[in-house]
Amino acid sequence: MTTQQKKLSMISFSGDFDKAIAVFTLASGAAAVGYEVNIFFTFWGYNAIKKAQGRATQGTGFLAKFFNFLMGGFKNLPLSRLNFGGISPHLMTYMMKKNNVATLKELIEASVQLGVNFYACEMSMVILGTKPEDYLHIKEQLGVAKFLKLAEGGQVLFI
Repeated sequence: MTTQQKKLSMISFSGDFDKAIAVFTLASGAAAVGYEVNIFFTFWGYNAIKKAQGRATQGTGFLAKFFNFLMGGFKNLPLSRLNFGGISPHLMTYMMKKNNVATLKELIEASVQLGVNFYACEMSMVILGTKPEDYLHIKEQLGVAKFLKLAEGGQVLFI
């Protein structure tokens, strides 16, 4: 009798700080206990793994550059509620450090070290005018059908 490896696949759609924390907490935790973990980044979800930090224009075309300018990387992710002009993610990070809880940066690093697979949504890359090299740790650019095939047989979460 063989046992099939457990699998968790997530679609990271949100650019919110607390939702990115959820994605990478689940990813690193599941990978740490032996799950195959796949994250499919699309639209604002890319913000957590964007190479260029701050308000950088990247992409092709005016609108793509405009939307990419709005995405400031993981240091500029807003809290989904009670953002208070952008200060809340900094306060949350302070509270995480004070309570010896891994920060978003540490969770991303742990996910990479534990072998979590990062995939880029082909459609959103076309719309945003970006390429896998614009982001950290992208294994491959996939369409939805290929991601669904990859996720088959496991749990799928949309965050």
